[in-house]
Amino acid sequence: MVFTEKTFILRAEFHFFIKPKGEWVKSVIVTGSTSGIGLGVAKVFAKNGYRVVLNGVEEPASVLPLIEEIKEMSSQDALYAPCDLSTSDGCYEIVKMCVKAFGTVDVVVNNAGIQHKALAQNFDDDKWRKVIALNLEAAFYISKAALPYMYEKQWGRLIHVSSVHGLVASTEKAAYVAAKHGLLGLSKVFALEAAGTGVTSNCICPGWVLTPLVEKQIQGIADKEGISFESAKDKLLREKQPSGEFATPEQMGESAFYLASDAASQMTGAHLTIDGGWSAQ
Repeated sequence: MVFTEKTFILRAEFHFFIKPKGEWVKSVIVTGSTSGIGLGVAKVFAKNGYRVVLNGVEEPASVLPLIEEIKEMSSQDALYAPCDLSTSDGCYEIVKMCVKAFGTVDVVVNNAGIQHKALAQNFDDDKWRKVIALNLEAAFYISKAALPYMYEKQWGRLIHVSSVHGLVASTEKAAYVAAKHGLLGLSKVFALEAAGTGVTSNCICPGWVLTPLVEKQIQGIADKEGISFESAKDKLLREKQPSGEFATPEQMGESAFYLASDAASQMTGAHLTIDGGWSAQ
């Protein structure tokens, strides 16, 4: 690879950067990516030739077939990082693993998250901390660790999977709504601090996406109300999503890939809302 040396001023300080000339094989970290939205994102980046770092809570041996699938899609190497992203050490470790394997980190998709439902006055303290840690704090720590590598090459993308709940609220979701609203604000700070460096920071705000976790929620409604799975699915959609249709993990992947593309190079501190009209009401 041919390199050219460039020096530029950032915040009145001199920094020395080496920027690749032309295209190079890029790497992406996708957190929470062994199923659902994260897997949809990982597959789209793989199909576009990225080296992919998958992340989840499964034992590494059980993820080997998925790693091989991702490698075949991308014709590049891939790895699995079973890091505990509820801790800062785990967040820093996933970036270290990417850099050790691929030399740098080009794109981060902060997707990992958990949910807990309860009225605010009954919300368990430990559940509150866990939701905030994984849905919000992890995005901060991982982005913080990845930014120096992005600044070094004057190119990088921070993509945060927020939610329609980053724009509007629902009852019994205090921690989740707080974390997803916070993620939009955090992304804007990253965007402003990185402005002019070739690094962008944006969010995606999905509504209902048909993932295994949502399917479990639908089945729970069906069991509770004694109705069919299809009827429960329609009920869930009618309550919030005017389009009457779910988004798909693949659509989330294409949206994330757009934010990583040159077409979105001047899009930063913004968000893509993919909610079937939920937040328009």
